[in-house]
Amino acid sequence: QVQLVESGGGLVQTGGSLRLSCVSSGSFFSIATMGWYRQAPGKQRELVARINMRGSTTYADSVKGRSTISRDNVKKTVSLQMDSLKPEDTAVYYCKADFPSGQDYWGQGTQVTVSS
Repeated sequence: QVQLVESGGGLVQTGGSLRLSCVSSGSFFSIATMGWYRQAPGKQRELVARINMRGSTTYADSVKGRSTISRDNVKKTVSLQMDSLKPEDTAVYYCKADFPSGQDYWGQGTQVTVSS
């Protein structure tokens, strides 16, 4: 069983920055593809960024150039640095772990609110 705990959300003004972190329990973190997703009210959950076991990254077009995902396999953490935040970045941000076995796990989410 894997548990994911996010932190770092909060209220920030337009143009500000936040760094989200997700700590994983359990084994085999290093082989998981780790991702950050977000869900705004009334909208579907969407991918923000993900990083695979080799460190290759993928970003949504909406955050490309403003966000950086990174991982620390020793600390079993994945982080998302978000800069130049916009009101449309307001959402609950979720951490997800995808394993080669097909199993996946979600965190409980952390709220990010960007005021205009």
